[in-house]
Order: sequence, then C-alpha cells, then structure tokens
Amino acid sequence: MPSSPSEWDEKHRLAAKNVAEGPADVLRELLPLLPAGRALDLACGMGRNALNLAWRGYEVTAVDWSQAALDILEARGRDREFRVRRVQKVEEGKQPVRAGICLLQADLERFALPTNCFQLILCIRYLQRSLFSQIERALCPGGMLLFETYPQAQADFSGGPRDPRYLLHVGELRTAFPGLTALFYRELRAGQGIASLLAEAG
Repeated sequence: MPSSPSEWDEKHRLAAKNVAEGPADVLRELLPLLPAGRALDLACGMGRNALNLAWRGYEVTAVDWSQAALDILEARGRDREFRVRRVQKVEEGKQPVRAGICLLQADLERFALPTNCFQLILCIRYLQRSLFSQIERALCPGGMLLFETYPQAQADFSGGPRDPRYLLHVGELRTAFPGLTALFYRELRAGQGIASLLAEAG
C-alpha cells in the first residue's frame, strides 16, 4: 500500500491511463435505498463513486490525500459538465443542495468532520478506525453510511492491503457504528474478501 501523498499520486496517475471505472458494485446495488442530498465520499480516489452520485443529483464533497487523484476527478467531472470546485474545508451545508462535486485535499488522519451535515457518507476500500465516531456524528438524522472494505479474509487473495491495521476483523464492521442502525450487512469470500454495511442514523 502507498504510504505517502507522492506514492498515491503515482498510483493514481498510472491507474488513470486505463478506462475510468464505474461506481462500486455495492453503490449500484444499494442505490435505491440511499437518501438524496449532501454526500461525503471519504478517500474518494479518482472519484468513480463521487461522479456517479453527482450525475444522480447529489452535492458531493470528495476528500482525498492525493492531489493527482483530485486533479483526475476534476477533469472527469468537467468533461461531464458537472459543477466542480475546490474547497479548503468541509462546508456545513446551510445552503440548498446544488448537484456537483466539491474537491478537498486532506490527510484523513488529521481530519475533523462537521456534525450533522450529510445525508449520505461513503467509505469504500478505506479503513481508518479513528474516523468511526466522527462519521456517526457527521450524519444528519435519517442519513446513511455506506461502508465497504477488506476484512482479514483478503489475506487469502491477491491484491488489496496486507497490513492488518487496514483489514477488518471478522464481524467488526457489524458493530463498528453502535449509534447507527444496520440495514444491510454481509461478509463475502468470492475472489476477494469484502465486508459491506449500510446503516442509518436515528
């Protein structure tokens, strides 16, 4: 796994030479259940999920450590004629929702989320346990979290992280957000290990 912004930049530049990916399967699968409004895409990478949500009318704040990833996301968003802009912090959303993407470069290890701000938070293929309580607080009542990443079972497959700090324990995701109500949960071993959660704020 890359461990610095420059390493992530290089990874994203290489990946950008390939055809842009569609959204994560779990997002496509559970989209009918997701609330409309403001969305936060944590560790967004080149923005495959943010682009899909913006196309569906969400105002998406896309956060990543990699400048190169955000540059690629900005170009792809403008190619699709989305409203795309750079921001210096997460805006707390007092104004009406405007479909598009806000790009924020930030180190999530030193990141603070605003409270009661988002109808939807995505965290796909990224694990930082110190964000869990912040994620709960950042959701509006009725807001939802869609979280999917690798469990320890991924160690039996190629690709993905190897460091146990970035792998979920068996069943961990089910109980990681005690302030939310789980609506959907699964752990799979199907060519890779993957754990998925959709949960709602009360």
